[in-house]
Amino acid sequence: MKLFRIIWIGVFLGFFLNSCGVSKSIHNRPDISSFDSAIPEKVKINDSTFIAGNNFLLKNKHGQWELYVEGNPLQIGKITGSLTQDLMQKQEAIFFEKVNDLVPSKTQQFLLRKFLAWYNRKMHLHIPEEYKAELYGLSQYSSENFGEIAEPYLRLLYLHGAHDIGHALQDLMLVGCSSFAVWDEKTVDGELLIARNFDFYAGDDFAEEKIIAFVNPSEGHKFMSVTWGGMIGVVSGMNEEGLTVTINAGKSEIPMTAKTPISIVTREILQYASTIEEAIAIAKKREVFVSEAIFVGSAKDKKAAIIEVAPENFGVYEVENTEQLICSNHFQSEPYKNDKRNIEWIAESHSMYRFQRMEELISKSEKLDVNGAVSILRNKKGLDEKEIGFGNEKALNQLLAHHGIIFKPESKKVWVSSNTYQLGEFVEYDLDEIFKNRVGISGKSISNAIGTIAEDPFIHSKEYKNYEEYRILEREVETAIEKGETISPEILSELQQKNPEYWKAYYLTGKYYFEKNYDAAAKNAFNMALVKEITTVPDKENIEKYLKKL
Repeated sequence: MKLFRIIWIGVFLGFFLNSCGVSKSIHNRPDISSFDSAIPEKVKINDSTFIAGNNFLLKNKHGQWELYVEGNPLQIGKITGSLTQDLMQKQEAIFFEKVNDLVPSKTQQFLLRKFLAWYNRKMHLHIPEEYKAELYGLSQYSSENFGEIAEPYLRLLYLHGAHDIGHALQDLMLVGCSSFAVWDEKTVDGELLIARNFDFYAGDDFAEEKIIAFVNPSEGHKFMSVTWGGMIGVVSGMNEEGLTVTINAGKSEIPMTAKTPISIVTREILQYASTIEEAIAIAKKREVFVSEAIFVGSAKDKKAAIIEVAPENFGVYEVENTEQLICSNHFQSEPYKNDKRNIEWIAESHSMYRFQRMEELISKSEKLDVNGAVSILRNKKGLDEKEIGFGNEKALNQLLAHHGIIFKPESKKVWVSSNTYQLGEFVEYDLDEIFKNRVGISGKSISNAIGTIAEDPFIHSKEYKNYEEYRILEREVETAIEKGETISPEILSELQQKNPEYWKAYYLTGKYYFEKNYDAAAKNAFNMALVKEITTVPDKENIEKYLKKL
């Protein structure tokens, strides 16, 4: 397994070549002596409302947590930790339980810990001191249960690079997102409109407690972001100047050391940039360790651009003579035109398919508004309205999104989806209203109820119920195949019936029968899979290999 070959190399190098560097990184802590560390006491109003001076955390009727926090970096970290302690510890437990599932062996877990210490040995050199101070404050409220992995501060530091490490080492592509922007003649009011699905999946439990954070820092711009407990980086956000950032993972080489996590780069952009040019300048000065597209929208520029970063490359993609910009998971700027990895990714992955689907759907509307943008994010079909099965990564709505989000930068408004996926209501927030004369707390949601966009009726359909049952069956069948257990024909038939247009149901059936030497049944199932819309070229080639063996 590629991951563990790299881990063995990392452990070897960590023990024999760079023990000094590892030791320094493990013991590095931010200098917090210049910061006032005093914070107000947390007061619990009820199970879903907490206040600390002018700061608060509350759960709205849509199931979203709303967080407001202000102060210097250390105070923001400590207050956020105090208010969100239960949420942060829950997310940490969910994440490390997922790691235990992926790496059940105690020996491999030991090696993984050694590898992380070695791999992250230079990360602290690439993160601004203010964010290390914030993480340090936050870490004072971390769980005491995972000390064998690392001390709380180091765990939080490592977790901010988890996305980068995961998609670099194994091409996990847990973030296969879709984003687009339209402006001028392509919107009903001429304003810039940005929409994105954050298709990050780390288990159903991980997405349950999303936090919509509103941060008022002592330095830089006030901003909002959609996040989770323990996360100070930004994956989707907008600041008070109407500058937005979202991230889309690209095809990466395997880096030899962690540097600046991409979510920290986007946090810095959001906090300190007000134009596309300023965002580019910040991105240029940071060394990253994976390939990522940073989708930036700007009220001042009245348009959007894509900053494409990689360890050894940098590009900016802007459109001319058009009023729309589309981004999936491949790069479009000139510096990447001849990049072999990018070319291969375009040819073999589902990125170009989703890109073309966004083009298709945008072209069907002469002018888009917020409701129209939401309907695109929720679309579950393939090109030319083809039924491609629920959960297919070629769909814009893969039915696994952590959140969907819409920005109107010039109006300083944002809409964030509520559970489940991006099917729940999109809740509106007005940054001007929220940050204006922020004093005290009423104990009520700071969302704008009038602007709420209704949930997708699909969530109440028989098809949705079948899909949720299919997901459970799929995991059970995959586990049974892995363990060599017997699966009844009725279960395999049900798997197909619950999601009849999805290629994977037939592939798993074929794989099971192949392992059991039921050649005719396996061949039939694999041939059924081939007539469906298969997600990637390697997936299709894998099925064809099975058929050749048969």
